Parts: sequence; C-alpha cells; structure tokens
Amino acid sequence: MTSDNSGMPRKNMHAFWLFFPAASLLAALAVPLSVYSALSGTGWPPGLLGSGHGHELIFGFALALVAGYTLGPQPRRVLALLFLLWILARISWLLAPENLAAQLLSPAFALLLARHAVPRFQAAKKWRNRITGPLILILCLLSVVFWFANSILAGSIQPMPGTRPVMMAAIVGLLLLMTFIGGRIIAPAVAGTLEKRGIPLKARVQPRIEGMLLIILPLALVLTFLPFAAAGAGLLLLISAVLIVIRAIRWELWHCGNRPDLLVLALGYLWLAAGAGATGFSLLQGTDPIPAMHLITIGALGTLSTSVMLRLAWQRARRTTPPSWQVIGIAVGMAIAVLARLDAGVTPFAKPHVLWLSAVSWSGTYALVALQLVVLFRHSQNRRK
Repeated sequence: MTSDNSGMPRKNMHAFWLFFPAASLLAALAVPLSVYSALSGTGWPPGLLGSGHGHELIFGFALALVAGYTLGPQPRRVLALLFLLWILARISWLLAPENLAAQLLSPAFALLLARHAVPRFQAAKKWRNRITGPLILILCLLSVVFWFANSILAGSIQPMPGTRPVMMAAIVGLLLLMTFIGGRIIAPAVAGTLEKRGIPLKARVQPRIEGMLLIILPLALVLTFLPFAAAGAGLLLLISAVLIVIRAIRWELWHCGNRPDLLVLALGYLWLAAGAGATGFSLLQGTDPIPAMHLITIGALGTLSTSVMLRLAWQRARRTTPPSWQVIGIAVGMAIAVLARLDAGVTPFAKPHVLWLSAVSWSGTYALVALQLVVLFRHSQNRRK
C-alpha cells in the first residue's frame, strides 16, 4: 500500500475531515429549522418538533463530533459506511421521525460508531485513561434507549422511561464526556505553553478531581432516570460544578494571555461548570431544568466543539493555532446564543425574537466554522500534492 508524504496510507482518511464539516452543517441547519417548525405553524420538518431537536443535536450532531474526534485515520470504506448511516439517519429523522427506519438508523449509527471508537481506548493501563471508551459507549447506548422510549414498545415495558429523562441523561452524559476530554485537551496545552515561558504547572490532569468527577457524574446520570431522586442528581451536579471550577483555577490560565485559543477552550470548560451548577440548583428547587441545561448544550458544547474543530484543523492543515479573531468570534457567538436562550426561559416560543437571536447566533457561528473547515481541508490536500 502506498503512502503520502505524511506517512499515512492513502486509503486511510482522518475522520474529522469528514465528520466535523458535516456536524457543523447539521448544527447550522437544525436549530433555525427547529424554531421555524414550531413558530411557523407548519410543523415542518416534523423531526425537529418537541424532543426531536434535542435528539438531532445529541445523537446526530454530538455523535458526529465524537466520530470525528475519536476515530482517527480510518479506511475509506469504514468511514463511508459510518457516514452513509449518519446521513440516512439524519434525513429520515428530519422528514419522517415516526417511521421505523428513521428510528432504527440513529441507533445503528451509534452502535457502529461504538464498535469502531470504543476499542481504541482500551490499551491504557490506568482505569482513568481507559474511561473514554465506556463514556462514548454510554452516549451511544442512550441512542438505543431513546428509540425504545419513543417506540410503540415503550407502552408495554413498565420500567421504560419517557424521552424526556433519556434526553436529560444524555445531556449529563455529554457533560461527563466533555468534562473528561476537555480536561485532557486543556491541561497539557496549558502546561506546554507555561513551560515555554519558564512557569512550571504543578496541577495538570489533577487525577483526584478527575476521579471524583468520574464517580459523581455517572451517578448523577443514573439518578436523572429516577423522578424521586431529582434532588440527589441536583446535589451531585452542584458538587461537580465546584470541582470543575477548582480544576480550571488550578490550571493558572491567567498566564495564557497570549493564547486566546486556550482561553476560549477554558471558557467552554467553565460553561460546563455553569451548566452543571444551574441544572443542579434547578433540580434541587424542583423547577424545570431544561433552560439551565442549555448552558451545557449551547455554551459548553458550542464553545468546546467549535474550538476543538478549528484547533485540530488548523494544526493539521497549517501547523499552527487558529487566529485570534476566529476563536474570539466563536466565543462571542456562543455567548450570545446561550444568553438569549436563557432569557427565553421555560416558555421560549413566547419570546420568538429572543429565540431567533439565539438560533441565528448559533447557526451563523457553525456555518462559518464549516466554511473554514472546508477551506483548511482543501489547503491540506493541496499541500500533499
């Protein structure tokens, strides 16, 4: 098998060049379409009504991000099958979510993704280093649980939860995955930056805090399925918020003023703390936690995913970090999106102008990220020739 000048076989392709632009386009389209489907009175596209938009943003968008970040170089036939399943799942769900094929394609993609991604993390000796695989598996399996909860079979299975607790559990699962992977990205990057300036960083991965989070957040995830345990889940989320803030402070990010890309990554990490804290407080108060959870799904997921996508693409294509205006732009765009959605509250459709502001800010940010990814991919291909 011949190789290109990077030493990678030509029949292999980095998964992120395929899944990152696709995920960005889905994010750019799904949110404004979901607002339109509800506010226009047409109910189109039907797959984005109600819990449908959450389904697509977690089991469509977020799992595509997971595929792009974790699969690495793969044979083109593997990526082609995964991508085809993902595309078919998205189209069928958007147009006919009640169709059996639409309901099965998303779990099929999730399980195939788990099949290829999870084993990649099992070689590590320490359990904390192997945990990425099980965390991905949990998120993928929740796609199957959502299908059961949303199917006609759910009525005949008494212990089966509805779609709402499944979506809440999936958001806590995202919180857990982003907390772990985000820490593993930020800690070495900050340490390397400070070492170049002669500043030793003592607190890097912070295994004790990381280990506590890896115990607390899975427990919170389980408790979200139990209506009578909402207060317990809320307390655990509040504790995790405090731990995330402590971890971020110990990274001494105030020394990284010359690295806006790292500061924006850290901002995304702090959105995790804000989301966990606000959601936990809401659960303890007995109020609807969904508005607070948008701190996780918009603030944290939006800021971290766009930062990581641009960071990886710029490093691969140009051997450098993203320009300051890009990372600051995505931080501002996501801040506007999440604050506007918070302002819309528990009855978002009563404030359509605020909801549209959130949707447009989110959508515009991801559309520009998708465009930048395509430009960088073309540059990387030209550089190989």
